[in-house]
Amino acid sequence: MKTVLKLISSLLYGAVVYGVLVFVPAGTWHYWQGWVFVAITMGLTITSSLWLAVNNPAALRRRMQAGPRAEGRPLQKVLITVLFLMSMGVMAFSAFDHRMGWSSVPPWVSVLGDVMVAVGLASALFVVVQNNYAAANITVEEGQTLTSDGLYGVVRHPMYSGSLIMMLGTPLALGSYWGLPIVMAGVVALVLRILDEEELLRAELAGYPEYAQRVRYRLVPHVW
Repeated sequence: MKTVLKLISSLLYGAVVYGVLVFVPAGTWHYWQGWVFVAITMGLTITSSLWLAVNNPAALRRRMQAGPRAEGRPLQKVLITVLFLMSMGVMAFSAFDHRMGWSSVPPWVSVLGDVMVAVGLASALFVVVQNNYAAANITVEEGQTLTSDGLYGVVRHPMYSGSLIMMLGTPLALGSYWGLPIVMAGVVALVLRILDEEELLRAELAGYPEYAQRVRYRLVPHVW
């Protein structure tokens, strides 16, 4: 019951935050890009959370332990803070860009951005389905086993790959090109987060060094 109440409050809080970050900078409710973006992000978040609540409550609890306080490594506290600020900043700035008319984004590009956001969010659920130990914070739990098939057979950090797709799709979905440079700060933080996480995994997760030799790419196939 405690987890359910926490989930409901978290979802309500998220809906309010998304609404404020999108529609206040836009200065209008007549912003179809904003409505579609919020509907997709909240819809998929609610759907995946309910699925996990029914089918894998332990994984849901791990996913809800997010934020700087949940991180045990000092560098990760800084990096997750940067990622949170970047996420909020890119939404607010992209909506403000729409208000000011700095970018001329065709509707089909915004729809493409929505598809990217949906793919990024959906991939996070697929990762949790494959790996029950997938968490929002950097940790290795007692008894944790290595997952190396499915999406983990393509890249070593598929959840971050999904995050990257969503990050790049967000400004486009909101009708902004100028929001993309802000995403670059998040990409740098994501790369540093992965490198630091892999130090922990190599030291504490059995079989990870061998897995890293077999699956070469961390984030993007054939790139890095």
